[in-house]
Amino acid sequence: MTARESIIHKIIASKDKPHLDFSIKHKTEEFTNNLFYTLFDANACVAQNIEQLENDFTKIYKLACKIDGSKCSKIWPIFLSKLPEILENLNLDAQELVNNDPASNNIEEVYLAYPGFFAIAIYRFSHELFKLKTPLVPRLMSEYAHSKTGTDIHPGATIGKSFFIDHATGTVIGETCLIKDHVKIYQGVTLGALQVSKELKNIKRHPTVEDNVTIYANATILGGETTIGENSIIGGNVWITESIPKNSLVYHKAEIKLKQKNSNGK
Repeated sequence: MTARESIIHKIIASKDKPHLDFSIKHKTEEFTNNLFYTLFDANACVAQNIEQLENDFTKIYKLACKIDGSKCSKIWPIFLSKLPEILENLNLDAQELVNNDPASNNIEEVYLAYPGFFAIAIYRFSHELFKLKTPLVPRLMSEYAHSKTGTDIHPGATIGKSFFIDHATGTVIGETCLIKDHVKIYQGVTLGALQVSKELKNIKRHPTVEDNVTIYANATILGGETTIGENSIIGGNVWITESIPKNSLVYHKAEIKLKQKNSNGK
């Protein structure tokens, strides 16, 4: 056996995941894009696309069940029945962006050009599949949105109506997060856990955000028992690990020093 053959043999022998098929990633990404276009592109033939989506989903679902060791069940008809409601909620999300972002010119711009809206859309698709206990596919969908937008929303999070993420980059929303209606979040916000431990898997680890809350850039809110009360404003760069009562304004006051340069530029 040559050195090359020996290396190849060792690689093959070390592969201990016989059902791991990376084509599921690419197929899921294609399915996710087609689902988005089917709901929003005026030129899409919905009837034809739905048929193609069903075929594509059947393939990736079988791969996911094989990798995960799960038993396949009839998920597609249930998911399909949820699409009109998902679209209705996404239209509310898009309108919230138009109503609150002075930089937006029209709702078409939101659908076409806002990464925050795309991330929310993929979240709403993946969340429905997550609730149906679909193996692997919801996480692949959310990670695809993460790679495209820089926004990491776990499909297990629960998010209400008229949700707004502006700029999107660096936003993290954990699995057990509960976000209610008319919440606005800016870039770099983390809604995370206070500690990471496998024993906490089935315990609420991430915050609750009540109605009409605004959270500005780079704020960090941690803990499953942490609740941000309704109508509150959370300023940029704050670090919160305890509950905030409703109608609160929380902000971080930094000390900024100004030194005048002398004639030598120093």
